Amino acid sequence: MPDDRRHALTTAPPQDVWTEVVGQLGLLTPYTSLWEAGERSGRWMTGAEINLSVSCVERHLAERADQVALHWEGEPGDRRRLTYVELHEQVVALARSLRAMGVGVGDRVGLHLGWLPETVVAMLACARIGAVHTVLPAPLPAEPLADRLALLDLKVLFTQDGAWRHGTVLPLKARADEAMLAAGGIEHTVVVRRTGMDVQWFEGDRWLHDLIATTRPGQTDDGGGGAVALPVDHPVASIPLATRGGHPVSVVHGSGAMLAGAVAVHRHLSTGGPFWCAGDIAWAVTQFHGIYGPLACGDPAVMFEGTLDVPNHQRAWDIIRRYGVEVLLTSPSVMRTVRGWAREMPEVAAIPTLRRVATAGEPVEEEVAAWMRGAFSADGLEVADAWGQLELGGVVRITGLADAPPLPDVGLEIVDEEGGTVAVGGEGEVVLTRPWAGTMVGVEGEAADVLLSHWTRHPGVYATGDLARQDPDGHVDFLGRTDDVVSVSGQLVSLREVREVLTDHPYVDRADVTWRKHPELGRALVAAVTLSDAAGQPQHLDDAALDAVAVDLMDAVREVLGGLARPRALLVVDRFGDELGRRERARAIATLATPDRHGAPRSVTWEQVLAAAGHSVG
Repeated sequence: MPDDRRHALTTAPPQDVWTEVVGQLGLLTPYTSLWEAGERSGRWMTGAEINLSVSCVERHLAERADQVALHWEGEPGDRRRLTYVELHEQVVALARSLRAMGVGVGDRVGLHLGWLPETVVAMLACARIGAVHTVLPAPLPAEPLADRLALLDLKVLFTQDGAWRHGTVLPLKARADEAMLAAGGIEHTVVVRRTGMDVQWFEGDRWLHDLIATTRPGQTDDGGGGAVALPVDHPVASIPLATRGGHPVSVVHGSGAMLAGAVAVHRHLSTGGPFWCAGDIAWAVTQFHGIYGPLACGDPAVMFEGTLDVPNHQRAWDIIRRYGVEVLLTSPSVMRTVRGWAREMPEVAAIPTLRRVATAGEPVEEEVAAWMRGAFSADGLEVADAWGQLELGGVVRITGLADAPPLPDVGLEIVDEEGGTVAVGGEGEVVLTRPWAGTMVGVEGEAADVLLSHWTRHPGVYATGDLARQDPDGHVDFLGRTDDVVSVSGQLVSLREVREVLTDHPYVDRADVTWRKHPELGRALVAAVTLSDAAGQPQHLDDAALDAVAVDLMDAVREVLGGLARPRALLVVDRFGDELGRRERARAIATLATPDRHGAPRSVTWEQVLAAAGHSVG
């Protein structure tokens, strides 16, 4: 066993930086100890109490009551803004109404909402009374939404009449009603009036605007809207992860612990001006770093509801210019897509207010970073590369900024399967040797043990499951995952889930799923299947029939798991042999599959797969 193998978490976090960060949280009760060694990431802020609503809104009222907390723009072009005092009034009113519905400390609330000011109000109202919220992506079809609802034991579900999505309206309440009928057990539904579309109304349904209408400027809180002082590890959010081991699993984040990580990152990225996280609310980075971080630090947060090509491809530049955005945080896949549009756009004037762009969720290529420097700013734009994990509370490592407050060191190292340090240039698993305050406080689901292996696989360190190599200059190149999960457009997708959807289809006998590089998404899924008798054998099907089968299978995945899980290419194989290992087979499928056909055959033989893997065919 290597001499440097760790058996206990003995490396303390950088106390000086974390002391400054925690000093900005607005604790209601001070801590007796900043950090104490112990299981997993140890114990943070012993004895401290906090309320996220107070930290993000209420404590700013004395100095920032009339300053803008949220700039919001809808996809059709409607705009709103909320000052800190307006946000506070709505949060208090909704907290009061939730309490009247019987929601209290530890109860679960679902947010089946798009990226609206009301979403932020609901998040903070839940935190104010100690309830735990879960964001349920707006595009989820009714069946997977019902599956998630069945696992959550919700007291209240928030939804909206309809949601704008790429120029069309999704019927969110209708989907929610169908899902709740299947899942059962939810007493109250709170509905946001967003599009004005007609919706069915049932017992227990309530309009959000009615619940907060009782608040008037200057009203004192004498009706149950007060904030609860909670331990810093009290759960604030339960966030679903990609399926592990065939079972759903969620991570739970503590109020103060998560906020400490969000504030640490925001201090490093922020310039003090408007901060825009261009991402969907279902992306944890948007929740942690697009809302909690800016509000806790008193900076205005910019929110955009829709997709950046509506009504035209200049939407990103328009938003940055309109609100004077100084820092943009997004995913590389968003920037790749915008770069693709820009090739066909008239030249767009640079925006001098924008000072920093950071990408997170997946590695960013240098050519994309170079394009961002020239496309958004006339001179001096800093481009940062951020890395982190949902389990760690979002971003924990940022490179590329020259003049920024220090980010607490996570002690990143790369190790082999035995836990020994990998030589420079070698490939291995990323581990963290210093605890991070925002690390999850719990795991829920049948596959919880899979996530707990973060601390047991290499004793004494946090094993990330990410593969990487480090060059002589210290640059870390992240290469993918060690498990059956892949990051697509900044969000984790379970390859196992995609395989299961494909094999459940009556046309499919066996399936395999892997990923390949994609010019816009960074990574995209590709699949190979053998067909069942119901579809017919590939040698008896012409190209048009094979294409129809492939499209049907890819659409089936999208309907169940969402668009990011949809394979971008699908091969029909005559059979699967046992000559190749899992990784060899995956590389061969990725080599043969293409994002579109371009004359390549849809159908391949197992012998062609072997040849693509460099395996001799007898």
